Amino acid sequence: MRAGKLSMIALLVLATSVARATACPGWSPAQARAEMLALHDRLDGWNHAYRVSGQSPVDDAVYDQAQQRLAQWTRCFPSQAPKALAHLADAGGAASSPVAQTGLAKVPDAAALATWMQQRGERDLWVQPKADGVAVTLLYMDGHLRQATSRGDGLHGSDWLEKARRIEAIPKTLLHAPKRVVLQGELYWRLPGHVQAGDGGANARSAVAGALARDTLDADTAARIGLFVWDWPSGPADMPARLAGLQAMGLADSVTYTHAVTSLDEVQRWREQWYRHAMPFAADGTVVRQGHRPPASSWQPAPPTWAVAWKYPAASALAQVRAVDFTVGRSGRITPVLELEPVQLDDHRVQRVSAGSLKRWQELDIRPGDQVEVVLAGLTIPRLQSVVWRARQRVPVTPPDPARHGPLSCWQAGPGCEQQFRARLVWLGGRQGLQLDGVGEDTWQALIDAGLIHDLLDWMRLTPAQLSTVPGIGVDRAAALARAFAAARDRPFPHWLRALGLPAGIASGLSDWQAMSARAAGDWQALDGIGAGRANQLVAFFDCADVRAQAARLHAEGVQGF
Repeated sequence: MRAGKLSMIALLVLATSVARATACPGWSPAQARAEMLALHDRLDGWNHAYRVSGQSPVDDAVYDQAQQRLAQWTRCFPSQAPKALAHLADAGGAASSPVAQTGLAKVPDAAALATWMQQRGERDLWVQPKADGVAVTLLYMDGHLRQATSRGDGLHGSDWLEKARRIEAIPKTLLHAPKRVVLQGELYWRLPGHVQAGDGGANARSAVAGALARDTLDADTAARIGLFVWDWPSGPADMPARLAGLQAMGLADSVTYTHAVTSLDEVQRWREQWYRHAMPFAADGTVVRQGHRPPASSWQPAPPTWAVAWKYPAASALAQVRAVDFTVGRSGRITPVLELEPVQLDDHRVQRVSAGSLKRWQELDIRPGDQVEVVLAGLTIPRLQSVVWRARQRVPVTPPDPARHGPLSCWQAGPGCEQQFRARLVWLGGRQGLQLDGVGEDTWQALIDAGLIHDLLDWMRLTPAQLSTVPGIGVDRAAALARAFAAARDRPFPHWLRALGLPAGIASGLSDWQAMSARAAGDWQALDGIGAGRANQLVAFFDCADVRAQAARLHAEGVQGF
């Protein structure tokens, strides 16, 4: 159930606090108009896809944040703001719903929910999981299913009766039912043993929406769809009586997943239970509702005051790109990194995310000002999911030249080689190389900045006196570094080969530089585990003039094997 799509009220409340903390963009009136129109059109397209086609082009969290962004920009540039979004203009269908679908307002956090509960005296309140599916209204007459209607515009929706009759989870007849029964609930994708905290949304809503959007619903797909009835609009005035009636009609899940609460702590306990333990469906939050509410005949297609949703921490967020940086690794790989306006994903504050390869960044054409979707891969690692929309004003970005970087480039700290050269030093001193204790990236950068290292092996002859002149390195630390550097001379020959960047996969037992550097590609391929590609890499490595210069220097220093 996409809550709050029928009204901007709840979103504007949340957006107010966001806007206070976010400065208005420094746009000209013309740029403000262009940027706001672009976002308005994107939101309009999403609304059409959701209401008419039953599809969710973006995650709910991203949709909500995009609406908040537009609301913020509207306050910043009221004269340039486009007309308000007509969320329901094309959402209606041929079937009139027997009761209005209200949607839900959302509270942003526990404090807001506590306030909402206190305003209602913390009495007659009930909590339910917010099933992540597609809303449906069912009408039964004399115990028989007569109508199934999609949400639509809240008053009119699509006629789903024939599809509903193919879904086993929807009762075709109700026992012990009054003459006229109206039910509202969620059609969900069955996910036995689903744990929201670890599995996330699992595209469950999209699966249901896609199935119902098709012309026909096959038996196998229909069997994957479940029903959770979260309200009985035509039922008794009090919740206990409604639950008893639903139980008698065979809708046991309504009772299983509806609990009385009198405090925020109780809500939080159920919220955690449904978030971290197995459930039969995906749930993207919890719903707290009053037991007594106005009669259904007075409901409107807008979020009511007697129920709110408190969603789980977002695993997807909308982030604005502040800058595009590029890192160059030891092997010459160029990685674009997006600097973001900070966003919160679960308990992670995300400010940077990799765009993957240079090729992917070029294909996506991400520039400062663009809005991107960031998700948590495995619920722990921030990952770029997509470009949600692009800024109208394209800021030029110049990446490093790929022709200047490769596995055998940047053995000195020359212009354009700063990052790759530093990465070579980090690799050389790391656990896969010489294992230099207490020497990390910051130390190497300090030595470079002090002008003590220009070539890959300049550190070998640095004295404690020279090291102690580096800002941040005192006498004691200088002595420790000098000892670590001196100890490196005695590292075994294979360690030195790895430190220099010898291509991986070489067979063990080779311990003489001269003999290794004289091998041809065919000689390398004669060894176990080395194919043509790796053989050519080895030949290129030993033929490289910069690599030969490093070997000559190590020979002069008396390092074993050179």
